[in-house]
Amino acid sequence: MARVNQTSPVSEFILVGLSSRPEDQKPLFILFLTMYLVTITGNLLIILAIRSDPQLQTPMYFFLSFLSFTDICFTTTIVPRMLVNFLSEKTISYAGCLTQIYFIYALGNTDSCLLAVMAFDRYMAICDPFHYVTTMNHRCCVLLVAFSCSLPHLHSLLHTLLLNRLIFCDSNVIHHFLCDLSPLMKLSCSPTFVNEIVIMSEGSVVLVTPFLCITFSYLRILIAVLKIPSAAGKHKAFSTCGSHLTVVTLFYGSIFYVYLQPLSTYTAKDHKATLVYTVLTSMLNPFIYSLRNKDLKQGLRKLMGRRKSQAAPS
Repeated sequence: MARVNQTSPVSEFILVGLSSRPEDQKPLFILFLTMYLVTITGNLLIILAIRSDPQLQTPMYFFLSFLSFTDICFTTTIVPRMLVNFLSEKTISYAGCLTQIYFIYALGNTDSCLLAVMAFDRYMAICDPFHYVTTMNHRCCVLLVAFSCSLPHLHSLLHTLLLNRLIFCDSNVIHHFLCDLSPLMKLSCSPTFVNEIVIMSEGSVVLVTPFLCITFSYLRILIAVLKIPSAAGKHKAFSTCGSHLTVVTLFYGSIFYVYLQPLSTYTAKDHKATLVYTVLTSMLNPFIYSLRNKDLKQGLRKLMGRRKSQAAPS
């Protein structure tokens, strides 16, 4: 960090945010504080319900608990900084900006890998149920989660180091509500060719590969479900996948819209799509998974029942 600061006069950046109008700051603060609290509470309840209910000790819920934990960390990387900027100066240090970028990409891609792992779990459960228990054993689940966490951190480290090589010597105003690769590279007065090539090659591979795994898994699931003779059997099989498909659509739809485009076409219009995968998806995940899942709803009721009984006076 020190090496760059010595060669670049830019020691901090200004995040323009979602709106520059003073009258919008307090309403936006209240809105995103509410969304953040709902996100933390909802995902914590999912984790506690899964950990405390023996009926939820299956690979699907094991992965879901890690997805909820990652969503909490992912949102915490972004929203608290937004809340501070709504009520005070919209500045972030150079080191703070690179740190935020690192964790956004590390945790965002961890979410992506976990969604792919969950799709593989559904594929094994529906397409190869006789080998499901032996294949998706505890050791395999732990290894899949470890891989889903480690690879994104290496990916994020690569892009952060490449960004650290750039020199910023002109404007320090980021037209975004967070530090991101594309708007930050637009401010660089040194060549960004290498960064763009790595983003479009390695970055696209890391982003698209989990999506292709999800697509392949669900194509196989669809073929298997169509062979089920009874309508009830088909409905039961699809019901276990509906929540996951909803999350995948929200998450990847917004990410592809933002990142699979050249740097020159990146505009402020992409902020809304960024909000979907950074804030909205993490908030909606607990509702999407719990509203359409009887076992999880039962686990949440048991958890709330225990909390009430403990809180009741003796």
